[in-house]
Amino acid sequence: MNVTSTGLARAAGAAAATAGAIFVAVQVNHPAGSAFDTETSEWVARSAAKTVMAVLALAGITGIWLRQHRQVGLLGLVGYVVFAVGYLAMLCVQVIAATVLPTLLDSDPGYVMDVVHAAEGGAPAGDIGAMQVVLNVSGAGYILGGLLFGVALFRAGVLARWAAALLAASTVATATLAVLPEAFNRPLAVPAGLALMGLGASLWRNPADAASRDSRPTEHAGAVAEPAVR
Repeated sequence: MNVTSTGLARAAGAAAATAGAIFVAVQVNHPAGSAFDTETSEWVARSAAKTVMAVLALAGITGIWLRQHRQVGLLGLVGYVVFAVGYLAMLCVQVIAATVLPTLLDSDPGYVMDVVHAAEGGAPAGDIGAMQVVLNVSGAGYILGGLLFGVALFRAGVLARWAAALLAASTVATATLAVLPEAFNRPLAVPAGLALMGLGASLWRNPADAASRDSRPTEHAGAVAEPAVR
């Protein structure tokens, strides 16, 4: 199989679009954090889906950055790195939510519910240790990285600018969840998913620079080579 940069870019675009679709889908009828103890199986399934989403998003934003790394410059690099760190921390959180928290529910339900509450932007009643650091890194990386990366993509104008603008706006809007009721958690996540879908589709359609595509020399019929003038 011949692996090309165009093929890899299109695969990254598909990954980003799929990640966005999963991100939107898991918000539908998502149970409240207080329901973790009674709907554990559904939480595990949704956390597993979010784990897949985070992996695909990492692959997608990497391809998006590589596609236009020259155009987005330093701002794009910083935004990509911060955004990727946020998704890596999110991946860790979702793996823990799917594999660790359910096993602790019987022995330490207070800790589990504190982690779930903190993950949704609330203040835990007790000490959750290093999990708070991971959650903070995830939130800060997602918000700040999404803003910087979205602005850099918008300025570059290589991929869909509406999707870049939506990415920047939707990730920053997540910060308002600290003061908004829990009911806003799921609706505010949908625009970020749509932004990933838009950027992924745009990368699929536009996977390579025109100058970097394979070109063949054009021979014009009737052309006569002229002798060099000395």
